[in-house]
Amino acid sequence: MLPPAARLRRSEDFREVMRRGARAGRRRLVVHAVKPTDLSAHSANLSAPTVRAGFVVSKSVGNSVVRHRVSRRLRHLVAARLGTLPDGATLVVRALPPASTASSAELGADLDGALKRLSLLPNPDEGPAL
Repeated sequence: MLPPAARLRRSEDFREVMRRGARAGRRRLVVHAVKPTDLSAHSANLSAPTVRAGFVVSKSVGNSVVRHRVSRRLRHLVAARLGTLPDGATLVVRALPPASTASSAELGADLDGALKRLSLLPNPDEGPAL
């Protein structure tokens, strides 16, 4: 479960991240992210020092039961990665229709791939910075 301070709730916050943020798509999900340095001066709501995340799971993913299952899996995966993301980052994770039949491991792999592409997770293939 995400802590209350780590949740995006307002539609304006979702809209700001999706418009201004970088995007990385995978087969089962798309991650929109705003890094702390990308925040505008007028988006004071997004500049909290903690990592914040929101989820979009539309009807194209499936019926209510399927959508809630997918959102629970995504919430759990993001919560496990909160400590590794840079402070002040804001994410919106949008599930695509193939997420309905994906396992948690597949969703986790797609999430990690998207976060690495956005440079929000360290790449284990690269050695330590010298």
